[in-house]
Amino acid sequence: MAADAILTRLEEAAAAQGLALRGAFHCEHGDGVPAGLAGAPVGTLVLLGWIGGRQWPFFSRSREAADGAPHPLDRWSKRVVGTLAEEFDASPFYPFGGPPYLPFQRWAERGDDVFASPLGIYVHPDHGLWHSYRGALGFRERLELPERFPRAHPCETCETKPCLTACPVSAFRPGHYDVDRCAAHVKSVKGVACFTGGCLARRACWVAPELAYGSEEAGFYMRAFVAAH
Repeated sequence: MAADAILTRLEEAAAAQGLALRGAFHCEHGDGVPAGLAGAPVGTLVLLGWIGGRQWPFFSRSREAADGAPHPLDRWSKRVVGTLAEEFDASPFYPFGGPPYLPFQRWAERGDDVFASPLGIYVHPDHGLWHSYRGALGFRERLELPERFPRAHPCETCETKPCLTACPVSAFRPGHYDVDRCAAHVKSVKGVACFTGGCLARRACWVAPELAYGSEEAGFYMRAFVAAH
């Protein structure tokens, strides 16, 4: 099967399981990609994840979401990405399970059109701040990848930077995120809007507001954030 056909088939299979292809790149020395199946080097890494809220229903209806055990989204991701890895004879990698953690941020910069935002979250020109990575597949082959074209950093044309002023407790400053201040606010009575609707600073971004997470998904992430802090 031709390499481009493999990616087409993977995209269809991933979508059926609740994942989107989030970019790919040919692995080079320094990328931090571990050895794959049987210790073989990985030739191509394909990123898998979510865009907006379109994949949320796949997880919210899953057995992991309903069983009450810890880390439901990570367990769902491991099951789904692992199933795809078996189907495509690839090596599965995950952004959780550490320390140590795999360098998914570095991989995102290599394979996807993302840029560092003032919030420290990667912003995408099309998806804004409403996207995530749930895993990656390593292929032995150097698959034929679609041509990529330079994209503009959306934050460079944003003069007002509303994301830096929307936080009620000023937890975000250029180059710094005060996670303790943020967590204390979200846990407080005054933090109800953040706790139920998601981060107000994130929602202030003008890029792709139509992709913002719904209340159920946003609440899930905030409950996990509060539980971890």
